[in-house]
Amino acid sequence: MNRRDSVGYNRHMDLLVEQTAQGWRARFGHREFRCAVGRSSLISAERKQEGDGATPVGRWRMLRVLYRPDRIQDVQTALPLSAITTNDGWCDAPEDPHYNRQVTLPFEASHEKLWREDQLYDALVVLNHNSDPIVPGRGSAIFLHVARENFEATEGCVALQRDDLLKILREVDRDSAVVITAPET
Repeated sequence: MNRRDSVGYNRHMDLLVEQTAQGWRARFGHREFRCAVGRSSLISAERKQEGDGATPVGRWRMLRVLYRPDRIQDVQTALPLSAITTNDGWCDAPEDPHYNRQVTLPFEASHEKLWREDQLYDALVVLNHNSDPIVPGRGSAIFLHVARENFEATEGCVALQRDDLLKILREVDRDSAVVITAPET
């Protein structure tokens, strides 16, 4: 059994993220896209910690899509879809009962704003990393989102070019996942 099969990879509906000789790539079906991962590269899900900058290895189901309606008007996907507003955030405070959940701003505990000046969260996919159950400190806001123009590393998410992300969203279904694999040693 290879590492892809060991995490339940479905090559027709899952997005496979792996390091190649050309750098980080995401494969969906027979297509390949450039992508970015965390600034600290990859880490096992069991060792993932809040703020470590690492992308957790595993199969993370795509739960829903959030998008900025002032920048993207027609997101097509089979996943649940919600427009964000300037009042949307994501709690990243491990001690807060809302940890790793979407919150309404203003919000007292530490959080990330979903309505950003840059394009990173113009469209994002919420993944089921650390979601059932939520373990405080085991990592929050692990998304599939829009990459920076130069594919600079993320804070732990996977990022794709905006048009590539929107293409993939048109084809995924409610069982689709982002499969992040560690290099074989």
